[in-house]
Amino acid sequence: MAILKNFNLQKIFNFLLKKNCVIVIYIALAIIAGLKQYQHHSYNNYLIFKYVYWHTVDLENLYDNYHEYADSNHYGPVFSAIIAPFALLPDGLGMILWNITNVSVLLWGIYSLPISKTKRTIIAWICAHEALTALFSFQFNIGLTGLIILSFSYLIRKKEVQSAFFIAIGTLIKLYGIVGLAFFFFGKNKIKFIIAGLVAICLLFALPMIFSSPEFIIQSYSDWYHSLVHKNSTNASLTSFQDISVMGMARRMTGDVNISNTPFLLGGIILFGLPYLRIKQYKHLGFRLMLLASTLIFTVIFSSGSESPTYIIAFAGVAIWFMVQQNPKSKWVIALFIFAFILTSLSPTDIFPKSVKEFIRLYSLKALPCVVIWLTIIYQMMKEDFESYLIADK
Repeated sequence: MAILKNFNLQKIFNFLLKKNCVIVIYIALAIIAGLKQYQHHSYNNYLIFKYVYWHTVDLENLYDNYHEYADSNHYGPVFSAIIAPFALLPDGLGMILWNITNVSVLLWGIYSLPISKTKRTIIAWICAHEALTALFSFQFNIGLTGLIILSFSYLIRKKEVQSAFFIAIGTLIKLYGIVGLAFFFFGKNKIKFIIAGLVAICLLFALPMIFSSPEFIIQSYSDWYHSLVHKNSTNASLTSFQDISVMGMARRMTGDVNISNTPFLLGGIILFGLPYLRIKQYKHLGFRLMLLASTLIFTVIFSSGSESPTYIIAFAGVAIWFMVQQNPKSKWVIALFIFAFILTSLSPTDIFPKSVKEFIRLYSLKALPCVVIWLTIIYQMMKEDFESYLIADK
């Protein structure tokens, strides 16, 4: 009987490690989240996205508050071209296909990583719950995570044109995408990469002019800048659902909403940049993957605009960091990962009592495990020799 149980468990485990199983589960999550929110008329974010296209067509300001969704858009004008195929469909179908597209880009990114298929699949499973959280909000952060990972994978595979395109489209939709430039020094043909990036930016900049006008799009980029400046000035809060960041924790634990982002950002950038001093480590895949993990986490924990659905970006970094660690994994690494999975990923769920969830939210504690892991990554990148890291690419 014990042998039979072990055999069945092994079969289940092997099935779960199949790429097709992961794809089916992610698509199912995308459909379920879309249907649930549509049935409950809870899809305001999708309406914001949809009307970016229609307001572009009608040459109306993309960043005003509109009665259709009582909120404002903060994505770049090129997003109007990306959302167009979905905006033209009935809402229910459009939002489901939008979710499916986002998880498809995320999985494309994860499965592009130069590590074993088993490790890629485990990363996908680790990210699944955080992806579901973002799916309920129809967040582009899911697709953006995939774009950042793709920019890394394609660059180190000497496909500079594709990498530059992924960075350009991510940046022109949501500025977070610019962090793909962190991998610049891993590219072999840097001139080709720079030229491809400039061409991609020019093409994407002009793309929405096809169904609007050059004057409107140029004005929209100016409007976008002012909307982001305004949003950044209002992100700091002691009670909002945003500011789940290093700065947010400091503001909320001290009760001082006027604490500036600047010293935290300067400190974070200095720490983030320190591993670049280890030039001899650039050639090692382990070092490169650790920088990818650091970049994904840094992007979120040092943004005052981070909210719970944004953490799919950071948690992908946590998953990559965990899978890069050599076996047997240390107790510290395992403890940190469990800490992150419980507090970062599961804290918004009903596993936690309402009062505990509210406490975690009010003090931005969802960010805490990611902050500790990010500091651990910086320490490891400064201390360890990644030549000894065994990372299979199969």
